[in-house]
Amino acid sequence: MSTAPPISADRVQKFIEDLEAQKKIVSKCTELFTTLTNHFTSLQNSLSQKSQSLDAKFLSLSSKFSQSLDSLSQRESCLPDRESAAAAHIETLKEAAFAEFKDPKGSAQLSDTLKSLARRMDSAGLVKFIVSKRKESVPLRAEISVALSEAVDPHRLVLEAFEDFVSQKSGKTLGLTDKRWACGMLVHALFPESSWKEKKGKGPEFSRNIGERAAEVVDRWKGQLDGEKEGLTPGEAVMFLHMVVGFELKERFDEGFLRKLVLDFSSRRDMAKLAAALGFDDKMGDIIDELVKNGKEIEAVYFARAAGLTERFPPVSLLKSYQQNSKKNATTILKNGNFSAAATEESKNVELNSIKAIIKCVEDHKLESEFSTDLLRKRATQLEKVKSDRKKSSAAAGKPQNKRSHSAGSARGSGPPAFRPTKAAKFSNVYPPFNRRNPAPSAQQSPAARFSAQYNYVGQNVFEAPTAPYASAYGVTHSQSPAAVTQQHYVHPVENLGVSSFPTSGAYGGQTSYVAYDYGSAAPSVFQPSSSTQ
Repeated sequence: MSTAPPISADRVQKFIEDLEAQKKIVSKCTELFTTLTNHFTSLQNSLSQKSQSLDAKFLSLSSKFSQSLDSLSQRESCLPDRESAAAAHIETLKEAAFAEFKDPKGSAQLSDTLKSLARRMDSAGLVKFIVSKRKESVPLRAEISVALSEAVDPHRLVLEAFEDFVSQKSGKTLGLTDKRWACGMLVHALFPESSWKEKKGKGPEFSRNIGERAAEVVDRWKGQLDGEKEGLTPGEAVMFLHMVVGFELKERFDEGFLRKLVLDFSSRRDMAKLAAALGFDDKMGDIIDELVKNGKEIEAVYFARAAGLTERFPPVSLLKSYQQNSKKNATTILKNGNFSAAATEESKNVELNSIKAIIKCVEDHKLESEFSTDLLRKRATQLEKVKSDRKKSSAAAGKPQNKRSHSAGSARGSGPPAFRPTKAAKFSNVYPPFNRRNPAPSAQQSPAARFSAQYNYVGQNVFEAPTAPYASAYGVTHSQSPAAVTQQHYVHPVENLGVSSFPTSGAYGGQTSYVAYDYGSAAPSVFQPSSSTQ
């Protein structure tokens, strides 16, 4: 009986290693299969999503195509009526033109002259006439719209005016400011704010040729604006965007360029509505966020109202944020200027302008019930009073000193004056000695009497305080009573008026530019020149 050969350990070890290698190969194949399965699954999902997107786009295109066909059919059906209306309008204009030519006297009224120039399609004469009537801008603005309706082609008339303006702008012609203003009046009359909303979903009201000419003009204009970024005026920027909206030229310009114009000149009154008309509806939130970051909360309120985003950007919260920032700015200006007179004046101007902007915004958007402006109005009144008093004191200090007075008994030129101040020595004090200025000091007076009169240090040595004889010679009774002194405003910075709407203690700092003066020992002057000596 034979026995099986013994199995060696090496063979068993080799067998186990082969099993391990095969196991690794199987696991690797499993991983590759899983990866491929996931990849093909993602491809299938992506293809299905793209297919659904294509189906949705196809349906949208089909609906738009049907809407376009309906619009074209409606426009085609309206062509006879529009042709008859245009023919009747042209006939009316022709009769009016003939009647005007037959009138030997002519017409000097504003509306008649504008209509006459519009009927003649005289763009140069129309611009020149508008410039000549710039002082009558209020009635002129209303009459231009009526006059443009009398023109055979109002769009061509306004476009020719802009062509002349752009060509003269490149040639640096004089009088461009007036012509720019006149062109702005024309484009506002041709494309009023109401027409921006009515244009959505409607075709252009001008011919394709006029649209191409407008695109060429605006392209040339943009080239000039790119070279004049530092000198670009807000009015011209608004006018440029108005032309883009009116002639539907948004697609010809980079969106970033138009957005930059909107942000740079956001303080203009029409800019918020122009931004909405440019089609920035989806991006108005980003524009408003950028305005808030730049500290333009007031402009953000107008943009939010124009875009219908008042829930996302509450106007009251924006106004409160603007008020707090303006207070911080005023305080910063005051501190950086070391509480000097110039820094105080600049700080108060900043505060006053911010208060006026807030009040105007509240009135424009009817927010009186949500945002009270009573304290702001009181603060604005205080700042205005301080500003007017400062101007009056500056004007009084800048006036030349009165001529040296004469004695009561001598006529002008008949002799030397009764008294003459002593000339100050070189490098000495410009004021006379205190004992000579006040030869007879009176008794101690109350603080109200001591501070009731204004001391003009510049002209202190012109008139000496008269004694009793001089006072009687001028018909004034000599009195040391404070009631005899004419009450005057004492020029000092208003105290306890802080940057906020409430009185504060030393909000503007305690440093002033006034020299200390002992008012307690100064006698009030009772010298009052008569009307014949003034």
